[in-house]
Amino acid sequence: MRFSANGYYIERYVKCDCCGVLVYDAGVPGEASTAGQLFCSPWCREWKTQKLAGVAVPRIDLPASP
Repeated sequence: MRFSANGYYIERYVKCDCCGVLVYDAGVPGEASTAGQLFCSPWCREWKTQKLAGVAVPRIDLPASP
């Protein structure tokens, strides 16, 4: 999500390329296999990378809850 210069409105919405959650900050850039994509967390980036690599059901730990 990108705010205007005066901070009164949103210029454009940026969503995670894996789960679709709105990204409010800079986000997490993709790796070589997911170049040009933006993710909300390292977990989403890793899941998408494994899915594109052909892993049937990616097995990665869930992010720790606060």
